[in-house]
Amino acid sequence: MHALKKTRPLRRIVLASAATVSGMVLLLSLKPHTSPALAVGTQSPVPSSSASASAGGSSGGSSGSTGKKATGTKTVTGDSVQTRWGPVQVRVTVKNGKLTEVTAVTYPQDNPRDQEINSYAIPQLRREALAAQSAEIDTVSGATYTSDGYRQSLQSALDSAGV
Repeated sequence: MHALKKTRPLRRIVLASAATVSGMVLLLSLKPHTSPALAVGTQSPVPSSSASASAGGSSGGSSGSTGKKATGTKTVTGDSVQTRWGPVQVRVTVKNGKLTEVTAVTYPQDNPRDQEINSYAIPQLRREALAAQSAEIDTVSGATYTSDGYRQSLQSALDSAGV
C-alpha cells in the first residue's frame, strides 16, 4: 500500500496546504498589467495640460529671446511618453542655450514599488541630463522603462527648446 494513502492522512493535508499557500504567494507577487483602456484614460488628461504648459513655456521664452535662437530663458515641457508602468513627462529650462533645470512632471508612482524605484531613478536621471546637456544619458538599473520614457520626453523638450 502507498505511504500517503491511509496510514498518514495528515501528511496529505500538510502537503496540500503547503502547495496551496505557495501557489497563492506566487499569484499575489505578480504585478498586474495596466489594461489598454485604463492607460488611454489616464493619458488623455496629460497631453492637454502639457500642450498648455508647452505653449506657455515656448511663448514666454520666444518673447524674451530678442531675435537670437540661443539667448534668454525658455521653459518647455516634453511629450508625455507612455511606458509599460505609466506615463513619463519631463520639463526643461534652457538659459542662453544651456540646460539649467530638468524636472520630471509625470512619472509612475501608483504603488509603493514604483515610488521606491523612481525616488532613486528620477534624481539620478536629472543629474545625468544636466551633466550631459543632452538626452544621451545612461539607463538607471532597475528603472529601464522610466529611463527610456524620461530620455524620449527629454529629447522632445530639448527639440522644442531648440537646443
